[in-house]
Amino acid sequence: MLLKTKNIKNRLLTVFIISYGIAIAVMCFWPQPALFDGKITPNIIKIGRLRLLLIPFNSFVSLPAIHSLSQLVWLFLQNAMNVLLLYPLGLAYFALKSKKQTHLKVLILGFTISFSIEVTQLILDLLLDANRVFEVDDLMTNTFGIYLAYQTIKKLGLLKE
Repeated sequence: MLLKTKNIKNRLLTVFIISYGIAIAVMCFWPQPALFDGKITPNIIKIGRLRLLLIPFNSFVSLPAIHSLSQLVWLFLQNAMNVLLLYPLGLAYFALKSKKQTHLKVLILGFTISFSIEVTQLILDLLLDANRVFEVDDLMTNTFGIYLAYQTIKKLGLLKE
């Protein structure tokens, strides 16, 4: 019975990972033609169709350019959502894997997933003009989301030695 319960749990987690992966693909790769209408992003570099934001901690560096509460809220929410983007995926992955990892492995996993998303967005911009931005801050916040998920699973005692 225990084996059957574990098997069902693993299947459900696998289905969730696949489903959430598809949701991430839609959120991150679907073209957004009006993404930049009315929004000014400080320090953005435009090279043809490509948009790059290569300044680490650009949100904090750009604080002097924020002139309204709504811009500040937008900035905060954007960073919070980037942390939370990969958090559910990380929770499911580490619950499924249920094996302790080194901090470095967890960070490499998060960075690899995030980097793959960012590079795919660049490719889509070249092919489809999807209006996406390659952001160094996204790499950091997404990676932190995976790390936070690992720490949550660890604190819940769901990892084996």
